[in-house]
Amino acid sequence: MSSHPTSVVKAVPNADADVEDDDDFFSAGIMSAIMRRQVLHHMVKNLPKPVQGRISALKNVQLEQMHLEAKFYEEVYNLEVKYQSLYEPLNNKRKSIVNGEYEPTAEEQEWKLQDSEESEDDIADKMEGISIAKPNYPDDVKGIPDFWLTIFRATELIAGMIQKPDEDLLKKLTDITISYSNDPMSYILEFHFAPNEYFTDAVLTKQYFLKVKVEEEHPFTFEGPEIYKCLGCVINWNKGKNLTVKTIKKKQKHKARGAVRTITKQVPADSFFNFFNPPIVEDEDKVNLDTQNILQNDYEIGHFLRSRIIPKALLYYTGDIVDDDDDEDFDEEEEEEEEEEGEDEENSDDDGPPAPKGSKKKENPAECQQQ
Repeated sequence: MSSHPTSVVKAVPNADADVEDDDDFFSAGIMSAIMRRQVLHHMVKNLPKPVQGRISALKNVQLEQMHLEAKFYEEVYNLEVKYQSLYEPLNNKRKSIVNGEYEPTAEEQEWKLQDSEESEDDIADKMEGISIAKPNYPDDVKGIPDFWLTIFRATELIAGMIQKPDEDLLKKLTDITISYSNDPMSYILEFHFAPNEYFTDAVLTKQYFLKVKVEEEHPFTFEGPEIYKCLGCVINWNKGKNLTVKTIKKKQKHKARGAVRTITKQVPADSFFNFFNPPIVEDEDKVNLDTQNILQNDYEIGHFLRSRIIPKALLYYTGDIVDDDDDEDFDEEEEEEEEEEGEDEENSDDDGPPAPKGSKKKENPAECQQQ
């Protein structure tokens, strides 16, 4: 599944036509990625033959570099596998505290960076006008109740998957762990559940398969490890407890006799637990657009769970990290810029046109590729 968005082209320049002034063409700022690619290909084709030969030589150099880059990412993956074993004792300690199996000592409960916390007054100012229900937990509650459910509900990428009937079962989620494989290169997300009335499984799994390969047909599209397939698991639901289906009643009329009868049938239902039953793709070239979108979203969620939610779960629970931080920062920056532009327009000469409205895009540090 390609993760590169496609552009809609409204007007594509004729590749055989002469482009007299490429600089003017680029400065227009209206070309899609496909149009820019065509213009550049056209330009290269019209370069002197010796220059084209040097470009071919540089393409060979670029190809060698990409093969080295693939090896680099393979080593990064192996390093990640190594460090996962070092994280395990810490993750196990987190699990035991969350589930009330271990009570931290007074020394362990002393937060070492207390001065960095927001004051109660600062929090009260930010929450002015916002009403939030107080968590209804007894003082002697064990562990950290509803830990993973709270994280999921507070995470935009996952919250939309959760339906009301899912919540009671997600309260039984005790931990999410990761295991890695080298043959084939893949990682497995393991969702651990306490005994519950819904299914008999102790662990539900979702496996994501990776490839780190420079494709011969399109070598220059290589951008690092890529998720190309995922595999869910069978959930052994107890009778009448399957959250991924719902029972409906439908009336049927007999064509000849006109008699009406009511039948009961099961149909698919929206549920978080559909996550464990992704579409099976036999031939990637024959996948329809809807399935592509489902899988692309699935890959994004799998990567997000592995790289963000699982290692930093507590910070999502406490709100120290929220998954739309970057969007909020961008909105604030955009608002400030609009205010500045408004001031500029007020101070400009009445005879002249208003200053053109600029756009300032915040560039975020690039995250690691799907690994």
